[in-house]
Amino acid sequence: MNKSTSTKPKGATSYKETAFGIIPRAKLLKLELEGTKKGLELITNVHDLEITPELIIQLHKEAFGWIFLDWAGKYRTIRVEFSGKEAVSFHKIPELIKNLCDDLNVRLKNVDKNGEDFINQVVGLLAWFQHRFVLIHPFQDYNGRIARILTVLILLKLNLPAIEIKANLGSDRKKYLESMYSADEGDYSKLETLIGNALNESFVKINKYD
Repeated sequence: MNKSTSTKPKGATSYKETAFGIIPRAKLLKLELEGTKKGLELITNVHDLEITPELIIQLHKEAFGWIFLDWAGKYRTIRVEFSGKEAVSFHKIPELIKNLCDDLNVRLKNVDKNGEDFINQVVGLLAWFQHRFVLIHPFQDYNGRIARILTVLILLKLNLPAIEIKANLGSDRKKYLESMYSADEGDYSKLETLIGNALNESFVKINKYD
């Protein structure tokens, strides 16, 4: 969701300084994909645990700490801008993430798993959480990726299949960013559609191989 930074983090340039030296975007993309895989592997082992700030920090460190030794797995300590607006002050991040986790866990307990509207409830919950997490922007970079990994974790906690929200390249990224910008204005419908379609695709794949 990043568009610009007033004090640019390392993640905002075409080259990044990593544990493997300063590398171009093309090489970094492969590392990012591997990092995302590491994050997904972690949540398959913890999906029965409550989502907490500690777990979120652990997830970020597991996914990207081996690439960025200095700042991955730590809340950001710089100010950033995205969507033309300044993100919340980094001083507020610990409290905001704790409140988000507390709110999420209450909402999870109140989801009616036997209700006819169960899937719609889940999609709405995921859209709210994913947007709110990125809006807080707790880490220097990869907030969107962590939000999407946590989306998978929430689904696993509800005994639903994992989904893939394509958001990294080309038209897929454009659609994802547009949905997040709309959510900034209080309209979650585009983001809910993306999540709902991804969930339907997962159900289709499961039925295909049953």
